[in-house]
Amino acid sequence: MVCRKTRSAALISTERTRSGMSAVLSGQRRGLSGKLLFAGPAVIASIAYMDPGNYATNIQAGSGYGYQLLWVVLLANLIAMLFQALSARLGIVTGKNLAEMSRDQFPKPVVWVMWCVSEVAAMATDLAEFLGGAIGLSLIFSLPLIWGMVATAIVTYGILIFERHGFRPMELIIGTMVAIIGLCYLIQLSIAPVDWSAAAAGLVTPTLPDAAALTIAVGIIGATVMPHAIYLHSGLTQTRALIRNEEDRGKVLRYSNIEVMIALAIAGMVNMAMVMMAASAFHQGHSDVAEIETAYRTLTPLLGAAAASVFLVSLVTSGISSSVVGTMAGQLIMQGFLHVRVPIWLRRLVTMVPAFGVVALGYNATEALVLSQVVLSIALPVPMVALIVFTSRRDLMGPYAAGPMTRMLAYAGATMVLGLNFVLLADTFGVPIPLFRD
Repeated sequence: MVCRKTRSAALISTERTRSGMSAVLSGQRRGLSGKLLFAGPAVIASIAYMDPGNYATNIQAGSGYGYQLLWVVLLANLIAMLFQALSARLGIVTGKNLAEMSRDQFPKPVVWVMWCVSEVAAMATDLAEFLGGAIGLSLIFSLPLIWGMVATAIVTYGILIFERHGFRPMELIIGTMVAIIGLCYLIQLSIAPVDWSAAAAGLVTPTLPDAAALTIAVGIIGATVMPHAIYLHSGLTQTRALIRNEEDRGKVLRYSNIEVMIALAIAGMVNMAMVMMAASAFHQGHSDVAEIETAYRTLTPLLGAAAASVFLVSLVTSGISSSVVGTMAGQLIMQGFLHVRVPIWLRRLVTMVPAFGVVALGYNATEALVLSQVVLSIALPVPMVALIVFTSRRDLMGPYAAGPMTRMLAYAGATMVLGLNFVLLADTFGVPIPLFRD
């Protein structure tokens, strides 16, 4: 009986939201409260930009290079804003998500390759998210990491159940978690002795001191511009609002663009706060701090128990929420490419197997997190290029096709990611990189 009441209340919340959006679009409802009903898809997508993979790469960036790599975080966030806005536009205009559009428009061999690459990316994503939540829980409750993973799996599945009851309950849950993470890092910045002038210089001065900095930079991009978030955003917007005419569509697109800018700006500031916290706490005297567990234990004597506790709360919240979003994205990717829907528990099981394998084989958890972000960065051009192709086509997008300036910026972003990946692969296989010769 309680379960039925909960489900009924959740469905009422979703229908009330949809009805309210229609009233705003028709001009019957005005004010900020009505416009906030359109917020949700970008908030959910933004959690992918604050996942534990970001913690791993940002800690390494701040501890090893101080504020010097903040410009990479800013650049990655600007690229993310553009591609999330394009993804949302695709769903709103065509009523199809990126995976469905790829299945319909590309030859079958291309679709199969795209699906395989996207599945690898989904598993790499879940590896980072799942391990992050497990590390946090194991540190809080002094549990073996494997039991932290089990607890993370149970909590994640419990939250995923709410997806059955409509889009609004999940948006509110994830939105609350985003707020918790943001609050945690506001507290961290109030405790840490940040050198604000050095931080400002790091934001606007592009530099890569050595090959290790390049690896971290590519990891930051892989942890910030996420393949699964690009797929997911188009799915979250495709049927959310009831659009009756082109005027409605234009309004929904404007609200979507505003939400993307705000949600991703918040995610970007959280990432910058992570780097600044690590730079202020570790760079002078503890520049070798590269693991999440070491960062937590080092924070206590440096900044106090409160800073360390807040760090763990944000990590656990990040791991659980991003794991939920990752599973949602994996479900959408499989359904879109293959037109096959599997039970959510099975999808959850498939994507967390690699994480359990990493722990069972005794690999370093933080190193696995960073490497997972590099894998994501290498997989990223697949959805990026597909999204540019589709949103540039007037036969699919009509008057909402991307203009010359948008296309130029999108291709520049994709080219930058491809270029960084090429240099990283060359370095990995021992090919000399002239940029880093003495």
